[in-house]
Amino acid sequence: MIKTVTLNAAVDKTVEVQDFRLGSVNRIAKVQLDAGGKGINVSKVIQALKGESMALGVLAGRNGEFIQAELERRGIDHDFLFVPGETRTNLKVVDSVNSTFTDINEPGTAISEDELKQLEERIFKDLGSDTSLVLSGSVPSSVPTSIYRRWLERANALGGKTFLDADGELLREGLKAKPFLVKPNLHELEHFVGHKLPNLKDIANAARSLLIQGVEVLVVSLGSEGALFAYQDQVIHAEALPVEVKSTVGAGDAMVAALTLVPTGEDYLTRAVRWSIATSAAQVTTPGTQPPELSKVLSYLEQVRYNYIS
Repeated sequence: MIKTVTLNAAVDKTVEVQDFRLGSVNRIAKVQLDAGGKGINVSKVIQALKGESMALGVLAGRNGEFIQAELERRGIDHDFLFVPGETRTNLKVVDSVNSTFTDINEPGTAISEDELKQLEERIFKDLGSDTSLVLSGSVPSSVPTSIYRRWLERANALGGKTFLDADGELLREGLKAKPFLVKPNLHELEHFVGHKLPNLKDIANAARSLLIQGVEVLVVSLGSEGALFAYQDQVIHAEALPVEVKSTVGAGDAMVAALTLVPTGEDYLTRAVRWSIATSAAQVTTPGTQPPELSKVLSYLEQVRYNYIS
């Protein structure tokens, strides 16, 4: 079983605005509403890849009811805790004329210590060696930045396989728990190491340093430059596929979803590279945070190009 956790869920409102201009009246050509939040996005893509997961986290208000209804419509198992307030709405502005993607995200709903304890009971119910736990995304300001570290340590102690996709202090604290896989983007990795990483060799060296600290797999998303993968004594740079980008939202979540479904063993890293790059490419060709079609992912698998970095 794969469990995904979303502490900062959102209704993703994607609007298409041709030639978006600051300080001017802009007219929306199209609107799309999706159930969002990084863990929820991971669960949607896992389902698209014919996997199964349970989405957990915190929801509130009518937006929370919308998200729950969307998960039920898709047939995704879930066990969310409802709290007072209203789940946030995140606005995504897509301008195809200027090829820009602008995110305007609201703060999250406050979560009390007691509510966190209730959610923790749901997360760790029946969690064992056959469970993967995915902790991803931001948390509301009321939640301590040590929360992911605490849950990762508990899951590791129970024999679970742990995945972390976060930034800032959540990443810094979470790394202390030595998760199985961590997926920062380049900016997040640079912030963690405290300096710029101007080329692939520097990124590879930073990745290797995290493996030495106990992380088993490190995946660094590089946007239009693809991604870098480090595992054991291997480091691979994979190129981004040349696809028509309709939305960049959820590309990293799609990578994480694919990575949760790749079993370790012979040729693990190359299989992880191909599936995560193909899934991420398929994701960005879909509007909003709609998951990609499996057929499209499969069509991209053989197109993935990568090189080993010494």
